[in-house]
Amino acid sequence: MTTDTSELREEVRKRYAESATSVASRAEEAGCCGPTAANLTGGQYRPEEIARIPNAAAAASLGCGNPIAVAELREGEVVLDLGSGGGIDVLLSAQRVGPSGFAFGLDMTDEMLELARSNAVEAGLDNVEFLRGYIEEILLPDSSVDVVISNCVINLSTDKPAVFAEIHRVLKPGGRIVITDIVAGDNLSPEDRAERGDWVGCIAGALSRSEYQNRLIEAGFTDVSLTSTHEVADGLDSMIARATKPHHASD
Repeated sequence: MTTDTSELREEVRKRYAESATSVASRAEEAGCCGPTAANLTGGQYRPEEIARIPNAAAAASLGCGNPIAVAELREGEVVLDLGSGGGIDVLLSAQRVGPSGFAFGLDMTDEMLELARSNAVEAGLDNVEFLRGYIEEILLPDSSVDVVISNCVINLSTDKPAVFAEIHRVLKPGGRIVITDIVAGDNLSPEDRAERGDWVGCIAGALSRSEYQNRLIEAGFTDVSLTSTHEVADGLDSMIARATKPHHASD
């Protein structure tokens, strides 16, 4: 298994490009990161949420949870979704924050961005923008976002400290994160994780619970909490990570 950043990025890009271009045939498969999709989603999206978005956005969902369900988004907030894919969480966020708010999506895959932008047009939302870029290099100014969400994407990065530092940078003081992701039990070594699944399958690159919590604290976050929602493989869970950028913080 390679851990070279450029090679892994290309593997991930190819996997998600294929998902975007074959979204119609994937409509019955919905789920995270590949063939084990149904085991990872946990049925987190409610029917009434799915009914409010284009079918293609739901069919292209590749997450392991539903950060929108617990993000407590408020009217007028600015939201950023890292690894926005077909746009499901961006569209739902835009509806929650209303016309006075805004929802950004960031993704590195052209095919996913094309799909997401089409879904936004179909949904009739104009408080949405999809950006091309990497989650390690977020294309937004310092202290410009109220809430950062992400759905089973940070585990795909080979430089998670950079991701958490960038999230901290773009959040306004007092801003918060609500992330669904895959975490490993503290008893599993990196080799154990690799045995249970590959990197682009959301498993080999997963941090342990302690590692995840420590990385967030090291990036400057407070009120860090990790809550498991369901098991996705032996010793690996889907979880919700919450944390806050302190009001006194500056970048």
